[in-house]
Order: sequence, then structure tokens, then C-alpha cells
Amino acid sequence: MQTLLALLRGRLTEVIGKAFPALAAEEKKADVAACPEEFGHYQCNSALRLAKLLGQNPRAIAQKIVDHLDDRATYRKVDIAGPGFINFTLSSPFLSERLNEQLKDPLLGAMPPHKRQKIVVDFSSPNIAKELHVGHIRSTIIGDCLARLFEFLKQDVLRLNHIGDWGTQFGMLITYMFDSAPAVLKGEETTDLVTLMNWYKAAKKRFDADPEFKKKSQFEVVRLQSGEKEAMKAWKIICDISRKGFQEIYDLMQVRLVERGESFYNPLLKEVVDELDRLGLVSVSDGAKCIFLEGFQNREGEPLPLIIQKSDGGYNYDTTDLATIRHRIFVEKADRIIIVTDSGQSLHFQMVIAAAIKAKWLDPKKVEVDHVGFGLVLGPDGKKFKTRSGETEKLIDLLTEAVDKAKEILIERKTEGSPTELAHLAKVLGIGAIKYADLSSHRTKDYTFSYDRMLRFEGNTAVFLLYAYVRINGIKRKVHVDMKQVLSKHHIDVQHPSEIALGVHLQRFGETLDVMARDLLPNRLTDYLYELAEKFNAFFRDCRVEGSPEEGSRLILCELTSRVLKQGLEILGLETVERM
Repeated sequence: MQTLLALLRGRLTEVIGKAFPALAAEEKKADVAACPEEFGHYQCNSALRLAKLLGQNPRAIAQKIVDHLDDRATYRKVDIAGPGFINFTLSSPFLSERLNEQLKDPLLGAMPPHKRQKIVVDFSSPNIAKELHVGHIRSTIIGDCLARLFEFLKQDVLRLNHIGDWGTQFGMLITYMFDSAPAVLKGEETTDLVTLMNWYKAAKKRFDADPEFKKKSQFEVVRLQSGEKEAMKAWKIICDISRKGFQEIYDLMQVRLVERGESFYNPLLKEVVDELDRLGLVSVSDGAKCIFLEGFQNREGEPLPLIIQKSDGGYNYDTTDLATIRHRIFVEKADRIIIVTDSGQSLHFQMVIAAAIKAKWLDPKKVEVDHVGFGLVLGPDGKKFKTRSGETEKLIDLLTEAVDKAKEILIERKTEGSPTELAHLAKVLGIGAIKYADLSSHRTKDYTFSYDRMLRFEGNTAVFLLYAYVRINGIKRKVHVDMKQVLSKHHIDVQHPSEIALGVHLQRFGETLDVMARDLLPNRLTDYLYELAEKFNAFFRDCRVEGSPEEGSRLILCELTSRVLKQGLEILGLETVERM
């Protein structure tokens, strides 16, 4: 099903072609967008653009476009405003027909691309032997949301977790554990990620203070990089312990990922450097192999190098990320690559992408690469969110406290249900509140974390939207009818202004997903859903459902609203409940 915007744009492009046949095909494309309700439903601004091309008065051009309209049944009103804006108000029969089609559409009016794409979404990316902390929350939530969006749009999505599972730090951790916890490395005892992280901190202290320990650690790195059996076994045990700790949080957040860590690309690094060298892209600077790219300079105005092999022969993040992008293009056959990390890594990825283009691995016309950057999570003091002791806040503690606070609110509100039901509801509200608060913030900006604000029952919050969903389903239950029978006997027929306003907004679901798929901003969808809930509340205030002559039509309008709201929340990664 075409989105309403795409349909109107296509029709008006044809009209402009008939009105001005001498125009080139590109010039005939109609500029159509949603407009404020006081002007109508949609607006065409093409007359202003065409006035410059044709050297004519824009209002005269607008009038000629209107005169050539041949689908008048689509519109209740068409008028020309200002210097040449054409405002369209949709007719009730046309809108009702579109809503009935939307109800039958599995994608609820969304329109997937003509060609199914392979989309790689790289997100979360924790480091082995370190707990997930508040810094990982945005990458995990945003990445999961974008993956869900493209999965809903029937794309071939690969969710990758590019974990930090390789590097010199493993030498010191393995050395420390051979001294302090040999039974764990031998597989005779087990431990958890919290203990592993404490060992990592202790190992770092010894590494910085004890020259002998440092020497042993560096030797252990060599053993690991050469694939020595005992070192590899120890490394795998450390990775397994970490993986189990990560998975507990991913399960709680209902996030799916395929692990593809740095170690996966390690065998490819030499090959990548050799290929770049053969292409004549490598320069040696202070013993290191570098790529110098046009337009990248340091603060002193000097060329900024992308270092792909250090002077000691070792590789780094630049090398790994070049191997990664090359693998995703040539092996994964990706049409689009989306990398979700904090905005602080923006320059790094700009340079990696530029190098891939220079090496002719990446053709931007064939493969789209997006670095989806995001801002910081701030505490109440406006600074980077930390615990009272100054430590980085653990993600598991953040999630657990949100669930606990949600349960307190439910008890205060005397919410009915068994202990099991209340526990489930608290989990849905708590986890949903954290996800929604993050996604409803513009991702490139910092946002202040506040349990009180995100768990409110009013305003643009997860709790408000979940309550709206429950309320809609409560209306259907209250009428005591079989919705299957209602759907078979009745159809949507919108007449009241509040019905029409809700209907037009429901039609814009697909348009919202189109925009979100382009700019990768989840707050497009949160804003849409919040407005949907508000328009439904206005409809319910103004239009009686139970016992009204329009009961059948209005019940189906409730059903469509419920479906769109539920699907929108699912794309955001929020679970829904039927009662609250």
C-alpha cells in the first residue's frame, strides 16, 4: 500500500506534467508535504519553484495546477494561499476508503523499498571483562530500534555486536588470573562478570606499578596473538564469562544480537594493510603506516593520519574498522551499513569511510554507510551520569531501579493484580520508560536521566502511551461485542472533525517510518505516537462509541488505532500490556 503522501505526490506530479508538458521530468516532480491543520491536510509548494523556471506568477501557476486536477473526489476543499501554496483538505469518503485499506494491510500503510536490502546494524559494542554501563544504553536502545524498523519494513537485517574482545589488555588480565585465579582459567571453577571486572581493575593497577608483571603481560599478549593453545583457552573462558553477563541484560531488554567481535577480523588485518599498500595509499610517518585523506587536519592545520599499522608492527582500531567495512561490503554484501556509537567517534568513522572510498571498496552510490552518533546521558547535575561514588553507573543497576520504582508507583496507585502480574507490569513499565525516554530525545543531543520524569502517567512518556493503548482496548472490551463480527459487518466512515483528524494522523504512520528510515532519528516515531494518543483522546472525548449510531465504524477506528500504536511501540522495543 502506498503512503498517502506518496500517492498525492504521484498524482500531483502527473497533474503538473499535464499543465506544463514542456517541463523536464525532474522539474515536474511535485513538492508535497503535510501542513498545519488550520490550512488543510497536505500542501503543494511546486508553484513557487516553477515560477522561477517559467518566469511566471506563482499564483497563476498554482491556479493552472488546480485547474488540471482530475481527482476532485479525493478532496473536500482545494484552495490557493499566499504567494502560491496549494492547500488540500481530504474528503471523508476518500479518507475512509484509505483507512479501511490500511486496516487490511499487514504493514499498516507503511511501504517497504522496491528492492529488498541487506542492512547491517552495528550496535551496543561492549568490551570483554567489563560490565555494560550507562554509556552502552544509547547504542543498545537506538540500534535495536533501527533494526526493528527495518525488520518491520521487510528488509534483510543483520544485527551485529562488534565487541572489544581482542587487544593488549588481555595479556595483563590472563597474567593476573594465572596468579590469582588459575582454577578459573583451567575451567575447574567458574565466576561472574562482576568478579572478572574487579580482577581487570586489579590487573591494571599491577601493570602500571610492577615492571615484572608488565613484562609477563606483554609476553602473554605475544602468546595470545600467535594462537598459543593455553593462552587461547584462557581468552575464550574470559570471553564466555563476559558473554553470559552481557546476555542477562540483553534478555532483560529483549535485544537480539549476533556477536562479531574484533577478534573475528584479526586474521584479515595484514591482508587489509597489504592491499592498501599495493593501491599506493600508504605513507610511512615516524615508522607507522598511515593513510592521509584530503580534508582531514589536526588543530594545527597539519594533515591528520589514519594509522593502519603502528611503528612496532601492531594494528589498531583504524585497521580493524577498515577490515570490518571491507568485510561487510564484499562478504556480507550489505546495501546499507549503520554504525551506532557515540558522537565522539564521528571523526574516526568519517576517516574510515573516506579511506574505504579512496580504496574503491566503497561506492556510495551502491552502498550507504551511516554513522549514527548520539549524545551523552547526563545526571541531575548536568554532568556525565555517574554513581554517587563517582563510578560509571552500571546498566543492570539502572534497569533494576527503574523496575523497582515502577512497582512502587503501581502499589501507590493501588493497581489490581497478583504479585506475578504486578511484577510483570513493573518490568514492562520500568524497562519501557528507560527505552522511551532515550528514544524520544533527539539522538544527537545529550539528555538528562530522570526516573521521576520518565515514569509519569502524563506527557510524552512510555507510561502515557501504554496507558492509552490499554484504554483503547478497554473501550472495545466494554462494548461487549465480537470484534471479528464488527469487522465483517461494518467499515470505517469518518465524518466528525475529531474522527477525521485521527484518521489523517493514522494515515501518516507509513510516512513517519519513511522519514525515520532516511534520517535514522527514532524521536520521529515517538513524536508521532504521542500525537496519535493525543488525537485518540480528543476523538474519544468528542465522539461517543458505545450505543451510538456510528458504534461499528468507531470501534473499527479504535481497532486500527490500537494496531498502529502497538506496532509503533514494538518498533521502539517496548512491550505492551492489555490491562493496567
